[in-house]
Amino acid sequence: MNGTTHATIGAAGGFIIASTSQADSMMTFLFIGAGAIAGLIPDMDIDGALSKKITFSHELVRSIAQFIGLLMIIYSFIDGVQEKKWLGMATGTGMIVLASFLTQKRMLTMTGIGVLAGGLSLQENWLILLGIYIIIASFLPHRSYTHSLAGLIYFGIMANQLQISMQVEGIFITCMIGYSSHLIADMKVLPFNKRGVKLFLPFSSKEL
Repeated sequence: MNGTTHATIGAAGGFIIASTSQADSMMTFLFIGAGAIAGLIPDMDIDGALSKKITFSHELVRSIAQFIGLLMIIYSFIDGVQEKKWLGMATGTGMIVLASFLTQKRMLTMTGIGVLAGGLSLQENWLILLGIYIIIASFLPHRSYTHSLAGLIYFGIMANQLQISMQVEGIFITCMIGYSSHLIADMKVLPFNKRGVKLFLPFSSKEL
């Protein structure tokens, strides 16, 4: 199922929560947005549209890093002295080589590190947990732990911390509905899904 459908289902869940809690227009918008985002979060483990929206283009970063590495080599060759000259040239060469291995997933890892650092700086538990989630997801194969009950439980802890931080009743349940809807929509029991989700990882790798 594509991201638009997942976001739409999550947003619908947020709208239902807003309606049942008789939220005003601003809170309704908040619930719909939270549901839509939560409905997309499990797909953080794929080189898809979601990961690209929260990171810079890895082609751009690669080009910038390689250009800086080239400038470092030229500068070190012209103005460097003895050991510093060779160290600078070696560093520049290393930057060019390492940048050539940069992928969207590694950009996602760097984004997770940035979110984690922001959470630590702001002392926001939910942001710290989100940063850790993004980092872990960047190393996982698609439809593994982010599409399991373990991922749902972890996200639930994060959503609870978000509700505590925002002090808005209903955010937790909205986020949980959005995330859960993604797992259900990706299950193999639905006729249009060729693949399912490994819901009970790490205890079972059977697709449901």
